Amino acid sequence: MAGNDTDIAILGGGLAGGLVALALAARRPDLRILLVEREEKLGGHHFWSFFLSDIPVAARWLLKPLVVGKWGSHSVRFSGNRRHLGNPYRTISSARFDAVLREALPTGSILTGATVTAFDRRGFTLADGRQFRAGAVIDARGAAAFPGLRGGWQKFLGQMVRTSAPHGLSAPIIMDGNRSQHDGFRFVYVLPFSDDTVFIEDTYYSDTPDIDAPTLRERIEAYAKSRSWTIVEVLDEEQGVLPVVAEGEPHALIEGMHGVARIGVAGGLFHPLTGYSLPTAVRVATMIADMPDMSGDAIAGAVEDYARAHWRAGGFYRLLARMLFGAARPDKRHRVFARFYRLGDRLIERFYAGQSTWADRVRLLVGRPPVPLMAALACLVGRGRELADLGAPGRLSQDTTIPAFAGETEDA
Repeated sequence: MAGNDTDIAILGGGLAGGLVALALAARRPDLRILLVEREEKLGGHHFWSFFLSDIPVAARWLLKPLVVGKWGSHSVRFSGNRRHLGNPYRTISSARFDAVLREALPTGSILTGATVTAFDRRGFTLADGRQFRAGAVIDARGAAAFPGLRGGWQKFLGQMVRTSAPHGLSAPIIMDGNRSQHDGFRFVYVLPFSDDTVFIEDTYYSDTPDIDAPTLRERIEAYAKSRSWTIVEVLDEEQGVLPVVAEGEPHALIEGMHGVARIGVAGGLFHPLTGYSLPTAVRVATMIADMPDMSGDAIAGAVEDYARAHWRAGGFYRLLARMLFGAARPDKRHRVFARFYRLGDRLIERFYAGQSTWADRVRLLVGRPPVPLMAALACLVGRGRELADLGAPGRLSQDTTIPAFAGETEDA
């Protein structure tokens, strides 16, 4: 295998794998990196959005060159409640992600159109028979299922459209829940990119991962008409499904890799209630890049320890996911979010960043529940409506436009 040696092989050029590659290229230029992706483009076909408080100040440098959209505020809309929140919001595009990676990594460090058929701690094999040795192997190929876990799904279809006249929107609508409800909790997510260009996404907290693309396209068009926008051209489209975890055991996700680090959604490294993994992907990428020991065993051990701690920290959010999917009727789930968005700005910010305080948790659980009381009590003791088996294969995506909140104003 002369000529096919590398210090670190990253299998998968999506969000998690690409961020590790960028962090290593910046912090450890002495190492040979090989980023392997089965598609021709890195990053897939996505938008990823975040608020600055989701990302540690010391790690924001990693995302800064990837940003294509910046806004200083956003709004949410529910029946009887339209709320404006002045928190900075940012969006990354997969096209920009691909371009930045190709510019940042040394020549020969990216291998696209390459399908991995086998790998272990010493290297990997491609479908064309080529074999590569590596000092460390990181598996970032994503997941189609989450064995041992139960809950529901957040699924979406979004379109970048051009309107016949200026749409008049100056800031994102993170969650427009004042819509007809279908297939669980439905909301529309909107990002304005220019005076006549806007991204509209139809999103559902659903019991199934199935996407009826023609129907969602019709609903996007209907939403535009309700805002008096005439769509003259669909410039782009994306769709995906994210897991919402209510209960289960993560052993299949974080164990048994035998010296290979598993990162991203496949390693359970996402927010249990939103499926959002960008903040965790940034933390894992910078953690790996700053490790003094770059052996495969050291990286795999550090990632597994992080994944276990992340799972433990997510217990409260899994409880809330049980409430959402196990206690609330599908057509009434919007009440959960409507109540949530009446709470304090900082509480909301900490919630999406996965950093809720004990006071936040008490505030979220006390008072009149937005779900039937007996159903809520049943969920607290481990009962409730039957939850979806997340171990069944689904059409999953890495994070895209999943809402989060920030309170700091440093630029990124």
